[in-house]
Amino acid sequence: MDAGNAVVRMCVRGMEAEARGESDQARRLFLQAWETASDDYEACIAAHYVARHQATPEDTLWWNQKCLDLADRVGDERVSGFYASLYANMARAHRELGETVKAYEYFQRAAERVRDAPDGDYGMWNRFAIAEGLRETGAAALAGRLSGECERERDVGGVAGGLLADLLARFCVRQDLKALGLILPPYLGDLGSAQDRDRLRSALHMVHAARWLPAAEQEVLEEAIAALGEETGARGRTATGVSRRAQ
Repeated sequence: MDAGNAVVRMCVRGMEAEARGESDQARRLFLQAWETASDDYEACIAAHYVARHQATPEDTLWWNQKCLDLADRVGDERVSGFYASLYANMARAHRELGETVKAYEYFQRAAERVRDAPDGDYGMWNRFAIAEGLRETGAAALAGRLSGECERERDVGGVAGGLLADLLARFCVRQDLKALGLILPPYLGDLGSAQDRDRLRSALHMVHAARWLPAAEQEVLEEAIAALGEETGARGRTATGVSRRAQ
């Protein structure tokens, strides 16, 4: 974004106020940015920050929807990197309202656009937040409440996810930083794609081959690797079936 843009400058000042714990001042600056915006692009940026300072989930959703609508109206490369975050914000707002299936759908959209987010810490933060959202809301889809579209579900949880969550908790308790360092990044960043699953499976195999874990944890790791392979294979068979039917 253009650091010299007046709306961007106001939003930066608002973020600085947030960092100091001055929420009221931040909200005033973000509203000032909204009122100053001269086009859809500037209004989109301002709406994103105004949404963060709403008193009710309904108002938060309204501003996030406004932000997304404005980005759609801009419709060029200036906003392409915004969508992973915008969809994730919509997902969180729906989740806050108890609309879990709707939240899951938006987390899926966010996962599809995460490749467009800027590289570095911001992109990684988005990936982790989206993966977490998929894990937390995926159960609704797995229960068959996704309007008949379960064939294209992005199952980031499942049996393997449950086993890994338990295993990572054990690593935390005994402060096994080496195992955490290898497994945690691909686990937190797993959006359910084949590439993500390959990265996670590779990390698990490396820890398994090293055999430094206690016997009980080594067994759980073996179960997680097997479950991950079964789930990945099942998704591959489903995708092949859907492709054939489409032909």
